[in-house]
Amino acid sequence: MDWWWRTRLEDGGIDALIDDQVQIVSRVQLLAAGWSEPGIRRPLRNRRWRAVHPGVYVTHTGPIGYDERLLAALLYAGPAAAWSHYTAAEQLGLLKPNPSGPVFVTIPEHRKVRPRPGVVVHRDEHWADRLAPVAPPRRTPADAVLDIVGISPSLDHAAAVIAEACQSGRVAPADILSSLADRPRLRHRGRLRPIIADVVAGSHSLLEIRYLRDVERRHGLPRGQRQRAVDHEFTDVFYAGFDLVVELDGRLHLVPRQRWRDLDRDNRATLRAEATLRYGWFDVTNRPCDAAVQVLRVLRRTNPSLAATPCSPSCPVAAFRNISAV
Repeated sequence: MDWWWRTRLEDGGIDALIDDQVQIVSRVQLLAAGWSEPGIRRPLRNRRWRAVHPGVYVTHTGPIGYDERLLAALLYAGPAAAWSHYTAAEQLGLLKPNPSGPVFVTIPEHRKVRPRPGVVVHRDEHWADRLAPVAPPRRTPADAVLDIVGISPSLDHAAAVIAEACQSGRVAPADILSSLADRPRLRHRGRLRPIIADVVAGSHSLLEIRYLRDVERRHGLPRGQRQRAVDHEFTDVFYAGFDLVVELDGRLHLVPRQRWRDLDRDNRATLRAEATLRYGWFDVTNRPCDAAVQVLRVLRRTNPSLAATPCSPSCPVAAFRNISAV
């Protein structure tokens, strides 16, 4: 397989290629440009260049940044290599960059690359089928997401990645489902479809997915409308016909300006004659039954006979099930 950078080298020369690669260059590139071995050793010996990995150099003496580490890892891994997992997802705009994290690359199954600090190498027998048509090479958006799912320590972590990636607008849930069909041995595979369905329904974060699953669905509550547009903003969950808004916030706001935004949003809901319940991560993950009781009480102001389902014998919804809202 030929290198992805060869056309750029032939069109612009080695100086333009080095500039494109944020001052990173490989021994293979220099030899392809006609450099001799002594010519390559000279700037290294004079300490104008440094080796980042064997055969990959940085052509300045300053600190090595994240973008430089990305290119250096890819060049080190060889021509049949592509950014994958978190690195591909970040480069595709699916996730926020993490400059302190390692660089993930994937190579064909038949190849071997020696481990290097800060570089995580995976092997894939379907490597060529999962490449995006861009350079430098990287996985498709859907495959980058599923790469991360495959190494996620928990289903919650996998769900959070899927939600964030889909919210970016750069990958569709349908594309993830299509790629999922080609990964029969993927970790968490059997439980991903309902999560992706929840994302399709409008859940934009792990907290929203957990609320839908643990508060609403598990207690038989009516399904709220996700991401309703009103007053030039979006409400997390709106119960049409009940005038109830549920806002979900996984962040702890210590900044007064953000706290005011939350209060202002609640106040505008009140001006629309809508009640607002606001829950954070602890409420939804540690007290979902109590949250369900509160939501049920507000819903019953409109429909006193609204049914609910306890999730266990000790669930407080059981005691409240036949009691009208006060």
